[in-house]
Amino acid sequence: MNDASQWYPALEEKLGGMARELKASLRPWAAGGGVFTPEQAGYLGQGLATAFIQAAIDSAHASGGGTVALGQGDYVSGTLIMRSRVRLMVEEGSRLLASTSLADYPPQHARRLTVQDTSMGMHQSLIFAENCQDIAFSGPGEIDGRGRPENFPGDETQQGTPGRPFLLRVIDCRRVHVSGLILRDSPCWMQNYLNCEDLLIENVTVRNHANYNNDGFDIDGCRRVWMHDCSVHSGDDALCFKGAGQSELNGVLVENCELLSACNAVKIGTDTQGDFRNIWVRHCSIGGLEKDPSGLKHAGCDSAVSLEMMDGGTAEDILLSDLSIQRAASPFFMRLEKRGRVKPGDPAPPIGALRRAAVARVRGGQCGPRGSYFLGIPEKAIEDVLLQDVEIRQLPSQKPVLKEEEIGEMYGVYPDAHMIDPLGDAPAYALWARHIRGLTLQNYAVFPQGGESRPAFVLKTDVQARVIS
Repeated sequence: MNDASQWYPALEEKLGGMARELKASLRPWAAGGGVFTPEQAGYLGQGLATAFIQAAIDSAHASGGGTVALGQGDYVSGTLIMRSRVRLMVEEGSRLLASTSLADYPPQHARRLTVQDTSMGMHQSLIFAENCQDIAFSGPGEIDGRGRPENFPGDETQQGTPGRPFLLRVIDCRRVHVSGLILRDSPCWMQNYLNCEDLLIENVTVRNHANYNNDGFDIDGCRRVWMHDCSVHSGDDALCFKGAGQSELNGVLVENCELLSACNAVKIGTDTQGDFRNIWVRHCSIGGLEKDPSGLKHAGCDSAVSLEMMDGGTAEDILLSDLSIQRAASPFFMRLEKRGRVKPGDPAPPIGALRRAAVARVRGGQCGPRGSYFLGIPEKAIEDVLLQDVEIRQLPSQKPVLKEEEIGEMYGVYPDAHMIDPLGDAPAYALWARHIRGLTLQNYAVFPQGGESRPAFVLKTDVQARVIS
């Protein structure tokens, strides 16, 4: 068994070097060129602006690059196709408003077919960028998806998002800069970055509580990502890393952000057909909101940190540090399973891997009562996990105490932290772990705020752990 002293110092050193390199090399959009407006293309300030904004984008691209400025109030638009060396800027006091007619969102079928295209039908969006270089989306104005159910009805779903476009999809792009925008109320996910390189996201505000599947950021198989000083309030996952594009997500730094969700604040999964390496989330405030603005969800979040490896793929060298956690029913959740979701015709993948994941220097309050838990399966254990200098205050459970052996392996259950809710809360209030090797708990403390009948720890089924006070 490896304890964290054998791998954590090297992980900190490696990710420190990665962070310094990303911050030194990723730079704001600088393609230059002139300023192009819908008004120059003939827009008179009334009616659908799609064709006029698109004409300005195409003109900026044809001229070798430039800024498309929306600065004369509100612009109602359907799908816009982004071009290389173009910045789309919404100026202060102006808004880009999504059309509420689905007819204004012609399907955009990405060349890179992914599991999520085939399972969710992700073919409609307000802004679509594919195979672009040197593009930017900037504020300080707003983009409003107007995604309320009366405009875009549809049930919450894991398989298909009928009638609910995304706000922004960026696929196979290089040198992408997103800054200063306020993004509101997408009908579905707010933004999806897939197989992109050199992605800089800064000072972005997301308020996405209009409908179901309202994620804040979805970053899939990207390399060299720096996200900082963003504020996300979302009905679904606030910041979600995915592997549906089957490319490696590698080299990610997230810092100084507020990430609040009714589901998971920071998440890997569930689609994990690709690999995840070298991810550092630091100096962030994460967890749940005090109340749900939409009335569709609930206050608080299911989990603050959720690592879910379900479809093959390897997740390794992950660090979450210097965090404040509030209102998380489960502060930490990990799941390794063998769902194996793939594109039609692809072979089933081998079971994936989850290893060398560390959480350090965390303070939390108003959490619980479910409790944190980590679940591998008999066929494959989670490996090398560290919880260090963690102090959580949480509500006590009000449910009957479950024995660990009364809970099956739960194959096929959707793997969010609420997966045990039909059975009860976790068998332990601080941590329940099953099928995990190399678990190190160092100065890890959870304080129930009231009467609690569960034990602090249940580390029984195929667990190799070291507890250090």
